Amino acid sequence: MLDLTTARQLMVDSQLRARGISDPRVLDAMLRVPRHEFVPHHYRAQAYEDHPLPIGDGQTISQPYIVALMLESLQLAPDEVVLEIGTGSGYATALLAELAAQVFSIERHDALAASARNVLAALGYANVQVFTGDGTLGLRAGAPFDAILVSAAAPDLPPTLLAQLRDPGRMIIPVGPPDSQQLQFIRMVNGQPLISLRELVRFVPLVPNPG
Repeated sequence: MLDLTTARQLMVDSQLRARGISDPRVLDAMLRVPRHEFVPHHYRAQAYEDHPLPIGDGQTISQPYIVALMLESLQLAPDEVVLEIGTGSGYATALLAELAAQVFSIERHDALAASARNVLAALGYANVQVFTGDGTLGLRAGAPFDAILVSAAAPDLPPTLLAQLRDPGRMIIPVGPPDSQQLQFIRMVNGQPLISLRELVRFVPLVPNPG
């Protein structure tokens, strides 16, 4: 059985580099962050395999390749401030924390938010704040953001999140119906969102909190 460090190296080589992920900062971050710490204990042996894993509350930790693709699309700089919608396990949050100066993350499920805070703190990520709340509303108090990563599927581009994006700024988000979406990369230029289409994906829905 492979040790977890070797499994993580193989993940980066076979799932990321081999499929075209080339940003050295993203690849280095994926090598550093222990994905197995963010999955339930009984799934640890599968932590570096090429598929999503359940994390509770009907949510999943995304396939490593899709996470890397979204991060590479954002082209984050070390001095930037990022908003993440959908903390989930906290894995992508940790990767964002490796790549940016400050990360604000919103999770609608209390238990997932608490678990992510605990794991991120245990791993020493001091540049992250995880909030429990409605991701569709973004985080007006922290806006504008240099980049926004949305880890849940919206039926359309959320205008509230676009309004919280710095000009210029970037956002990556899955958009479409519940059964299939397409990653959309948005760059704000002179107040207008320029949209380019990326991979077909399938994410859990971005759901407003009731009330």
